[in-house]
Amino acid sequence: MIGKLQCVVLDCPDVLELADFYRELLGGTVNHPDRRWSIDDDFATLHTESGLVLAFQRVDDFRRPRWPDPAHPQHFHLDIEVEDLDQAQARVVHLGGTLLHADPRGWHVLADPAGHPFCLLG
Repeated sequence: MIGKLQCVVLDCPDVLELADFYRELLGGTVNHPDRRWSIDDDFATLHTESGLVLAFQRVDDFRRPRWPDPAHPQHFHLDIEVEDLDQAQARVVHLGGTLLHADPRGWHVLADPAGHPFCLLG
């Protein structure tokens, strides 16, 4: 095991609108204080009663998915918490992943072998 799933992040045009939608659907608390995330106009969270955390990330030029149209794909990524960011990145790359971006604030964006992005968080 390299890490544990921290949350699922959904791209959207309005973070609070989508967080409130999922709160009504799943229950829980929008923007519950949590040291792992900075909440602002571009990022919101939903801590569900089951323990699952969904996060919502604003994208300026968001294109609505049109399932199953591959020209308008689904928009989400996984955040995976790891103990050692560099070691985890090396293991992911060894497994066939690709580093896309190393953010100096403490996370690395990688892609799985099929190109789906996900974040490793130290």
